Amino acid sequence: MSRRARRWVVGTLVGTLALLSGFSLIDNRRHADIVGDLIHAGEQVTAYQQAAYLSARELALLEAVANEPNGLERQQLLDADLQTYQATLALADVTDDAGEAMEAGTIAQRQINLRQQIIWYLQLLDRGEKEQAQNQLENVIEPAYHRINTRLLQLHEEHQERFHGNHDIAEADSRRLVWAGLISFALTLMVLALFAWTMRAHRRQVETMAATDALTGLPNRAAFTTRLHRELSTGRLVRGVPGITVLTVNINGFRHVNDQLGPHIGDRLLAEAGWRLSGVVRDTDLVARTGGDEFAILLRDLDPARADVVVTRLRDAFDESFQLDDITVDLEISIGAATATADDDVSTLLGHADSALHDAKQQHDAFRRFDGSSAGQNSDDRLTMLGDLRRGLTDAGQFSLHYQPKIRLADGSLAGVEALARWNHPARGPVSPGQFVPVLETTSLIHPFTERVLDLALRQAREWLDAGHRVPVAVNVSTRSLLDATFPGRLAALLKSTGVPGELLCIEITEYTVMSDPTTTIEALRSIRNLGVKTSIDDFGTGYSSLSYLKLLPVDELKIDRSFVADMVGDASSRALVASAVDLAHNLGLTVVAEGVEDVFTAEALSALGCDTAQGYHFARPVPAAGLDGRFLHSAAAV
Repeated sequence: MSRRARRWVVGTLVGTLALLSGFSLIDNRRHADIVGDLIHAGEQVTAYQQAAYLSARELALLEAVANEPNGLERQQLLDADLQTYQATLALADVTDDAGEAMEAGTIAQRQINLRQQIIWYLQLLDRGEKEQAQNQLENVIEPAYHRINTRLLQLHEEHQERFHGNHDIAEADSRRLVWAGLISFALTLMVLALFAWTMRAHRRQVETMAATDALTGLPNRAAFTTRLHRELSTGRLVRGVPGITVLTVNINGFRHVNDQLGPHIGDRLLAEAGWRLSGVVRDTDLVARTGGDEFAILLRDLDPARADVVVTRLRDAFDESFQLDDITVDLEISIGAATATADDDVSTLLGHADSALHDAKQQHDAFRRFDGSSAGQNSDDRLTMLGDLRRGLTDAGQFSLHYQPKIRLADGSLAGVEALARWNHPARGPVSPGQFVPVLETTSLIHPFTERVLDLALRQAREWLDAGHRVPVAVNVSTRSLLDATFPGRLAALLKSTGVPGELLCIEITEYTVMSDPTTTIEALRSIRNLGVKTSIDDFGTGYSSLSYLKLLPVDELKIDRSFVADMVGDASSRALVASAVDLAHNLGLTVVAEGVEDVFTAEALSALGCDTAQGYHFARPVPAAGLDGRFLHSAAAV
C-alpha cells in the first residue's frame, strides 16, 4: 500500500471513529435522560401502589372495627388514615404533570374529608348506635373508599404502562450503545493496528534511509560494516571459518572528472559505477559505497580464489566507457582484497583490504591482495609488532613526541608546532612511524594510541603555558579515530584534565578521511570546533576531495603537500598548483601552511605567493620539546 493510500485509510478510520465518538456522546446523554425518566416512572408507580395499598388497608380496618368496636384495629385506624393521607399527598410531589398533580391534590382532599366521616362513624359506635354506624359505613365511607382506591389503581396502571414503555426504550437504547461501543472498539483497534503498521513501515523506511547511500542507492559504510560483522560471526559459528573476502574499489581519476565536468556529472558517474559493480556479483554478495569514490564488496565464499574471478569481471565492467548525455568518460579502478582469517574482526579486515588497495594505487597496479607483506613486513612480523604495540601503549616510556616548528613567513615568528609520534622499542630501538602507524590504523589500537599522543601534546602545551609561552600544537588524527563517535567526548576530557585552552590545539586530518565518510566527518569536525579546537586538512592535493565538500568543511587551515612544494621553484606547474591552493584557501577564509620547505628559495617563493606559514628542514627538523631553542619559543606569543 502506498503512503498516500495509507494516509487516506487512516484518515477515513479516524474520521469515522470521531463521528462514532460524537454520536456515542449524544447517545449517552440521551440514554441518561431515558434512565432518569425510567427511575422517575418507577417512583411514581411505587407511590401510587403504596397509596392504593394504604387505602385498602384502612378500609379493612374500618370493617374490622364494625365487628369489634373496642378491638385492637380501632387503635390502628386513625394512624392508618394519617398514613393514607400522607401517601396521597405525596403523589403530587412525584408527578411532573400539572393535571396529575391537581388530581393528586383532590384525592388528598377527599382523604381529609373522609377522615371526618370516620370520626363520626366511631362516635356512633361509641354511643351504641350500631345501625346508624353501619349505615354510615356502607353508604358514605365505603363508597368514598372505593372511588379513591379505584382511581389510585387506575393511575397506578397508567404509570405502570409508562414505566414498562420507558423500560423497553432503555433496553433498546442500551443494546444500541453496546453495538456502538463494540464498533468503536473495533475501529479503535483497527486504527491502532494501522498506526502501528504505519509506524513500523516508517521506522523501516528510516532505517533503510540511514543504511543507504542517497546518491547510488547502495548500502552505506555503516550498513556494510554491520553486515560484515554479522557474516563474520555467522561464518565462525556455523562453519568454523569466516569464508568472507572483502574487496575495496577506488575509481581512479574521479577527482579530475568531478573538478573538470562538475559535481552533477560526478554524481551520475558514481551512480553508474555503483550499478556496474552490483551487476557483476551474486545476489548473496553485498556492494556498498563507503565514501567518496570508494566502494566495498563483501563476497561470501569459502574459496578465496573466487575474488580473482570477480575482480576480472569488475575490470571488464569498467573497460566500457561511461556515456553521460553527450559526454564520454573512460575510467579505471584499483582494487584491494583481503580474506578474513579466524581472528579478524571488522576493523582489521577492512584495514587489510584498504592496505591492499593502497599498495595497488602506489604500485599503479589494478589489483592487490593483502598477504601481510605490506610496509615491508610479513604476517608474523605484523603479529609480533601488534603485540609489541599493545604492550608499548601500557608503558609510559616507549612513546614520545617530537615537535617541528611552523613558521610565519611574514616575520619568521613561531606560529605553532606539529607533534610527531616516536616509538622507542625496548629491543629494536627507534621504529619509524611509517612502519608502526599503518599497523595501528588497521586495528582498534589506534584509539588508545591517538589518546596517548593527544595527552602528551596537551601536557607539553601546558608546560609551555606555565613557562609563559602560548605554543599551538597540531596533532594528526587517523580516519578511524576521527569517525569514532566517542572521540569528541574523550578530547574534551583531555582538554579539561590538562587545562589547555582549545585554541592551542589543532587536529589535522587527510583528504582521504574527508572522502571516506563526508557526512560523519563534517559532524565530527563541528563537534571538535565546538570545543574551541582548530582543524586542518593535511597533505592537501594528494587525495580526491571535492571542492563542494571543501566549502562545507568546518576547518581553519589547509596544509599543501610537500610533493607540490618541493619543486615549485623549478617547476611552473607545481608553482601554479601551489598558487591556486593558496588563493582557494584564502578565499575560503583558511590559513595556508606549506609542508616540506627545504631551502630559502622555496620559502621566498611561498612568501611571494602569500602563503601564511611553512614548515620543513629549512627551518628546523622535528626535535624533542627540550630541543626547541629559545629562538623559537621567544618568538611565540606570550601568555
